Amino acid sequence: MNLRRDVFQAIADPTRRAILLLIATQSMTAGAIASNFDTARPTVSKHLQILTECELLKQEQNGREIYYHINAKQMKEVADFIEPFRQMWDDRFNKLETVMKNYKSKQ
Repeated sequence: MNLRRDVFQAIADPTRRAILLLIATQSMTAGAIASNFDTARPTVSKHLQILTECELLKQEQNGREIYYHINAKQMKEVADFIEPFRQMWDDRFNKLETVMKNYKSKQ
């Protein structure tokens, strides 16, 4: 049974977020990624598998090595989903700031 993992469950894990940040600028092999963490390589491989299954990462074979890189299209879909919430909170904080400035000026 081939289950597609949920993107938000995948990025809920701090190690997986760290992996995404690590390879945001360059493709890396599993070994190179694992060398940046104090966990066993199979643990990092499991994180890579989860990120690949939810399509946040893509694999590219170059000779005997498999390089992992960000799937920009999937990351944009996540960002597009989050954007309305970011805007809502920006608006709320801006309104709060205005209220606080008015409160300070009245004192």
